[in-house]
Amino acid sequence: MRWWERQIGGPTRGRIIALLRRGVSTVDEIASELRVTDNAVRPHIQQLEQAGIVRATGTRPNTGAGKPATTYEIASSAEPSLSSAYAPVLTALLEALADRLPPEQLDELLRDAGRRLGAATPGAASLESRVKNAAALLAALGGELDVERTPQGFMLRGFACPLSAAVRANPNACHAVEELVSAAVGVPVRECCDRSAGARCRFEVLAQSA
Repeated sequence: MRWWERQIGGPTRGRIIALLRRGVSTVDEIASELRVTDNAVRPHIQQLEQAGIVRATGTRPNTGAGKPATTYEIASSAEPSLSSAYAPVLTALLEALADRLPPEQLDELLRDAGRRLGAATPGAASLESRVKNAAALLAALGGELDVERTPQGFMLRGFACPLSAAVRANPNACHAVEELVSAAVGVPVRECCDRSAGARCRFEVLAQSA
C-alpha cells in the first residue's frame, strides 16, 4: 500500500485517489468500485477538492433518469505530492554527478539550480518582507523554520530541511538552498546549516548588504 493510501485521510480516501489516478470517474462509479454508498464517497471527494488533490472535469450522462453526473480526476498540480520518487532520485543523481564532475563544478551546478528557483520569488519593498517571502518559499518546499532578527540582519533558523536526504548524501546540496534564499532576498546570504543531528537549515542575511 502506497503512503498516500494510508495517510491522506485514511484508507478510503487513499483508495479513491488510486481509482482516480487510473482515470476519470463519477461518485457513483467510485462508490460501486469501493462497494459503498455514494453518500459515503461524496464527503471524501469534497475534502479532496478543497485540498486541491481532486478536481471536477465535466459531466457524464446517467444511465437512468436524472441530471448528468459530475466527473472527477486527480489535479495535475497534485501529482508530484503523490510521488515519493523525488528524494531518492535526487540523491542518486547527486551521487552520480559527484562521480563525474570535479567538486567545484558540482558546487556551481547546485548553486545555479538554487538561483533559478529563487529567481521566481515575488519581489518586495523591504528586506524583512523579502526574508519572510524566502522563509515561506522554503516552508512550501518542505522546510520548517523561523525568521529571527539579529544585530546584523536576519537569521532563517530551520528545524528541518527540504533536501535532507540529498544533504546527507552531499552536504553541498545546502548551497542550492543558499542561492535560492539569496536570489529571493536580493542580497548575499551565508549558509551555516546545523548538520549535527540530521539537517537543519540556517541562513544568515546581513542587513548591511541591502
